[in-house]
Amino acid sequence: MLMIKLRKALLGSLLLAAAAGAQAHQIWIEQDAAGARLYLGEFADNLRERSPGMLDKFVQPTASLITAKGEQPAALGKQVNSFVIAARAIPGESLIAQELGYPAWERKQGDRIERHVWVPAARWVGDFAARTPQLSLDLVPTGQPGQFQVFYKGQPLPEAKVDVAAASGWSREVQADKNGLISVALPWKSAYVLEAKHTDKGGVERAGQKFDVGIYVTTLNFSLPQGLESPPPPPPPPPPPAATPAN
Repeated sequence: MLMIKLRKALLGSLLLAAAAGAQAHQIWIEQDAAGARLYLGEFADNLRERSPGMLDKFVQPTASLITAKGEQPAALGKQVNSFVIAARAIPGESLIAQELGYPAWERKQGDRIERHVWVPAARWVGDFAARTPQLSLDLVPTGQPGQFQVFYKGQPLPEAKVDVAAASGWSREVQADKNGLISVALPWKSAYVLEAKHTDKGGVERAGQKFDVGIYVTTLNFSLPQGLESPPPPPPPPPPPAATPAN
């Protein structure tokens, strides 16, 4: 009995550690002449998770191309450190992606067990034309230079905090107004990722299943061809040490 309890405690600790690792990450989309790719990691730290590794926890990521005609599903092909997206967005369009299958976890709150779920999403745009939100937590351009709006379930999210990061690691945090609007300075000729987070403790649904707490993270990625010359990206973090085989 004691061994069973210890195993359950160890499993719970491992699940919480994995959940904490996930929440510290984001997903984002990059598009260039070579195509479009979906990454998991930390854009500002030049960290891209790999397979084998944390990237393997993404079991059902989906992607779509958003055009004036509507949403078109796009196939994903898994690579060593990304998923290749079989679509390209032109000005006025968007690429979006999300992961709805990341393992859920449980956390004890007093006498109650809460089921938590992490829902990461991403959007790529090639210009600042106004977009309509499609993701549960979405961050879209408004059509005004340097202005963006945060939405949750189709409604503006008041006072949301947004992290703004350039490829060099330069970053700023800004807070949205009561209408979910932010205005940010984008000084560098660089790729940028804007990230918004929202925790819903009122009960959420993901892929037809209900959970007590939903932790949403979404990013908006774009590149600016003009601005100050950007410093180079930081060196990528070293890979984690290989696991030692058990004796």
